[in-house]
Amino acid sequence: MRILDIVENIEAAQSYIEGMSVDDFARSPITIDAVERCLQRVTEAAIKIGEHRFCIIAPDVSFHQVRGLGNRLRHDYDFLDEAVVYNTVVESLPVLLAWCRSALD
Repeated sequence: MRILDIVENIEAAQSYIEGMSVDDFARSPITIDAVERCLQRVTEAAIKIGEHRFCIIAPDVSFHQVRGLGNRLRHDYDFLDEAVVYNTVVESLPVLLAWCRSALD
């Protein structure tokens, strides 16, 4: 169930920014909020899976970085750079998505 939560929220975040540049994203507070909420769900699902199981499911993805992103989203939200959030969705999450889809198969 948690793996499916990760897949669904990554796919949602990707769909929200589809066709947007990083500058378009930075000018869209609604999209930023939606994507950040999806990222929070991804990080919470990873934490609930647990470090050991997460590392088996997605060996190329750092559990500590995923958990760290969640901490930043919850506690340092006022210092988040929109480009970092955007690039996380575009560059980092596809790797996690591929591992999670594979685990579901």
